[in-house]
Amino acid sequence: METRDAGRLGRRFGVVGLGCWQLGADWGQVAEPDALAVLHAAVDTGVDFLDTADVYGDGRSEALIGKFLRERREDLFVATKMGRRVDQVPENYNRANFLAWNDRSRANLGVDTLDLVQLHCPPTPVYSTDEVFDALDEMVDVGRIAAYGVSVETTAEALTAIARPGVASVQIILNALRLKPLEEVLPAAAEAGVAVIARVPLASGLLSGKYRVDTVFGADDHRNFNRNGEAFDVGETFSGVPYEVGLAAVERLRALVPEGMTMAQFALRWIVDQPGVTVVIPGARGAEQAIANSAAAGLAPLSVDDEVRAVYDELVRPLVHDRW
Repeated sequence: METRDAGRLGRRFGVVGLGCWQLGADWGQVAEPDALAVLHAAVDTGVDFLDTADVYGDGRSEALIGKFLRERREDLFVATKMGRRVDQVPENYNRANFLAWNDRSRANLGVDTLDLVQLHCPPTPVYSTDEVFDALDEMVDVGRIAAYGVSVETTAEALTAIARPGVASVQIILNALRLKPLEEVLPAAAEAGVAVIARVPLASGLLSGKYRVDTVFGADDHRNFNRNGEAFDVGETFSGVPYEVGLAAVERLRALVPEGMTMAQFALRWIVDQPGVTVVIPGARGAEQAIANSAAAGLAPLSVDDEVRAVYDELVRPLVHDRW
């Protein structure tokens, strides 16, 4: 698999990683054997970047990865996140909580030092609070974490974080239905040496091309219970694009998919082709899906940026561009 320099993280990663939200919760139940099979299949294809969070299944995703790491002692990099298990007020992002959350994640993953801890889409004022980053610097100094980064909702939050010298990575929603990060965030991150982790690359599955107007999602699936942002930021579900509009955009994009490439692989390859992207982290609920996602890294680059942007400008931009 092609690898890319992760700048301040001090190493290289395969361009396609694995997002592990699905292995925790909010996407319907994934049994433990199936979750471990996803992890094994992904790593077998060359994936070396796993992304999780302490809130995914209230630690289930981290614990499953910890079990997997005991089975597969390879040069894998695990990025986790912290902060979404408490009320989302700035004062909860403090040193004492950081230490407690860090202890829990280290126990879940079975490691002494976490490779990367990301603030998990905290309230906007947190990105401008010096004490927050002083505490994170201290955690690096004492070896609790090797590096820290941020997961953001908005491009403005990303730019604020990139300006801080200790921030090693920015995780942001980037896909064919969310183009705004291309304008400023990716160039700024590249200049600063900050890794860009592209999340929600398939727009919660919309860009797989498999869904229809009458598709039914389970009661425990965020694509059902968070359609209007009832549980967390609506931008995390279908990238904030109204479902029917997303379906219409997908039908337009489908015509651009080259022969021999699935719609999902097309969506992932388009992200990989964007200058400044370090790693894209599609999730998977099964081993075959993980293998197919990884295969996007080996496909020929696309030449469809103008066409993708035309679909975005016509159908999607008015609904999402100014929100995030």
